[in-house]
Amino acid sequence: MAEQNELREFRIGMPIADLPASGYVELACAARPEIRLEAWSEYRRCPAEAETGLHEVSFRYDQTTPLARSNERYAGTKVAGQPMLLSLLIGGDARLDGLRMRTDPEARLFQRRKAFLFGDQVKARFGEEGWTCRSAPPTGEEEAVGGIFIKEHCDKQTADRQFLLERWLYRHEGEELRNFSGGTVLTILRRNG
Repeated sequence: MAEQNELREFRIGMPIADLPASGYVELACAARPEIRLEAWSEYRRCPAEAETGLHEVSFRYDQTTPLARSNERYAGTKVAGQPMLLSLLIGGDARLDGLRMRTDPEARLFQRRKAFLFGDQVKARFGEEGWTCRSAPPTGEEEAVGGIFIKEHCDKQTADRQFLLERWLYRHEGEELRNFSGGTVLTILRRNG
């Protein structure tokens, strides 16, 4: 049975030389977006993350495709219907060692309000079992949005992957209802051994 890709043509562990040459635009260093890249192979221009030692390269889906121009469903960089900020995490061995998907904080209000639901889609996609989750209670200045309060960190490990899932939805006391903090970040990392 062939290995399943984590996202489109991207499968963790694949060599950078095998990454698609088209279909993706605006390659840049996630930590330093002013550093633009012409190709995936320029990933070493991006600073390595202190925690992982990996180089994070952000990108967007190419919107010049006919589907994106003719159908709102395909417009924008989306995963499971959610507007996303996407990046590859590339190791010194020139392999794809991870992916990071962040719900877009600049998305429309309705989509931002539902961004925490991407966490449920992640669990459905990669298996409901095996997640270890911790929820934090609200601090004295935080409160629910529409009756929902979420500050959650989840971790799941398989033989060759580690999944880190953060999601949140809350607002600061006294702020306007439309001013809230909400989102999901999924990081998938290659495990060695």
